Amino acid sequence: MSKNSSIPPEEWLDPLGEKLDAAAASSLPNPPERSGQVCPLPTPKVEAQTAGQQIARAATVVMLAYIVSTMVGILRGMVISRAFGTSMELDAYNAANRVTELLFNLTAGGALGSAFIPMFTGMLTRNDKNSAWKLASGVINALLLILIGVSALMWIFAPLIVEQILFALVENASPAMIELTVELLRITLPTVIIFGMSGLVMGMLNSHQVFLWPALAPAMYSLGQIAGTLLLPESMGVRRLAIGAVMGALGHLALQLPSLLRLSGRFYERAAGFKDAAVKQVLKLMVPRIIGASVVQLNFVANMIIGLSLGEGSASALTWAFTIMLMPQVAIAQSAGTASLPTLSAQVELGQFEQFKQTLSGILRVMLILALPATVGLILLRVPIIQVLYERGSFDANSTRMVAWALLWYSVGLTGHSLVEVLSRAFYAMHDTRTPVIVGVLAMTGNILLSFAFARAFSQIGWLPLGGLALANSLATAIECLALLQILRKRLNGLDGTRILDSGVLALIASAVMSLALFAWVAFLGEANKYFVLAGGVVVGLFVYVVMIWVLKVPEFKGILLRVKGKMAEKG
Repeated sequence: MSKNSSIPPEEWLDPLGEKLDAAAASSLPNPPERSGQVCPLPTPKVEAQTAGQQIARAATVVMLAYIVSTMVGILRGMVISRAFGTSMELDAYNAANRVTELLFNLTAGGALGSAFIPMFTGMLTRNDKNSAWKLASGVINALLLILIGVSALMWIFAPLIVEQILFALVENASPAMIELTVELLRITLPTVIIFGMSGLVMGMLNSHQVFLWPALAPAMYSLGQIAGTLLLPESMGVRRLAIGAVMGALGHLALQLPSLLRLSGRFYERAAGFKDAAVKQVLKLMVPRIIGASVVQLNFVANMIIGLSLGEGSASALTWAFTIMLMPQVAIAQSAGTASLPTLSAQVELGQFEQFKQTLSGILRVMLILALPATVGLILLRVPIIQVLYERGSFDANSTRMVAWALLWYSVGLTGHSLVEVLSRAFYAMHDTRTPVIVGVLAMTGNILLSFAFARAFSQIGWLPLGGLALANSLATAIECLALLQILRKRLNGLDGTRILDSGVLALIASAVMSLALFAWVAFLGEANKYFVLAGGVVVGLFVYVVMIWVLKVPEFKGILLRVKGKMAEKG
């Protein structure tokens, strides 16, 4: 057995997560055992002892870029909230946008997150650039045909889908709103095709350890929506936002193309497509992911359908609240998840499962240290956050009340969302798309059922029912997180659980002390200036938390300080 593989033969897995015997494992392109040697990794170069540092560097770049994108996204939110608030028009746009997101995630999303990147990275790891770029060409061609076909069908059946599905629970739905939603859906359909291609480019760049421009690309999408809202005539109403979304999608793709063109060894094969064996493998790996994505996205659609039935503004309030919850989740989890997938995939390809386990454990510990205080901050500062970001123009005090209520229950699920972002990528790195799909199907099915139940329960006790939908999402995500963690722990014969638990407990203690300080701050200031309450709350919360994790001697925090000191010493 190779010294680089800590997994016994009876635990070897095929690309779909099924166990292999030793004979079958030896037939893999880079089997766990091959004369005690493993293939070198030329592009990207990943060594076991530097994997953690590599991911940390990449995650830092991605996190900073995501912070920039998030800041632009905040500006986008300010512009949109001022123009449309939580109006019926914005409800119509959010409903149409949900359908286009569903289409993207059922087609391109499955190829990008779970199948294409690990296979593309694996080929680069084996220094097989020709196969890698032939695969990329084939997936581009196949995906383009699929997306064009699906978008064309959606254009034709848009009226039926809007009236019979999106507004199925709305009594006496306004014909004008149905017509507007259909029009907005048709305007935004090109974004499905554009994002499909842009997502593939992003995957290629990430596999070459290029993270900056892909991470900044979402800012272009936000800028397009800002431009559409501000520059197009107000008489166009919410249509200017839809047109801006198409402009932003084009910017999302255009920003990444120069980096793609600079990659060495790149080529495009026009004839590659469905007949190519590697493309077929990607499509095969997509199937379970599509099933899982369909449940997840149908869950969002179900929440949108329920939200539309709860009265004007409810669907938009849920969207605003979820958007705010995603801000820290993007910076905390998506940056680490995006940066870790190529490295984790390469470690699996090299049979370095012990290093894989250590790398994943380190990422999860950092996620807990960052996500738990962010959860506390969102819960206790949610009202001034919303007031500062959105309360102006058409977004009034009632809009703040609705969004704050939904954000309270969404915030409970922030830690679960952050961990799932990384855990699912760990399975994808092992070419196992089946397990996270099965878990996701069960969790999101429960989410839909809980959404109906909690919305009714909240209404019966006099609470805004939209909070029930947010709570259902948080509970379902927590269940999904725990299930994935347990399965991964068994598959890897342990996951350094004691260290993960210790870090989580210390972060929880520090967050509890931080919550007391923030509660006292908000209660003491009462109706003071919202900007002062928010800025002071952030400073107080951050200061108390940093002091607490220093007092508690959290190892990960000390490691960060040592790396910062080392960088400063190098520059000095």
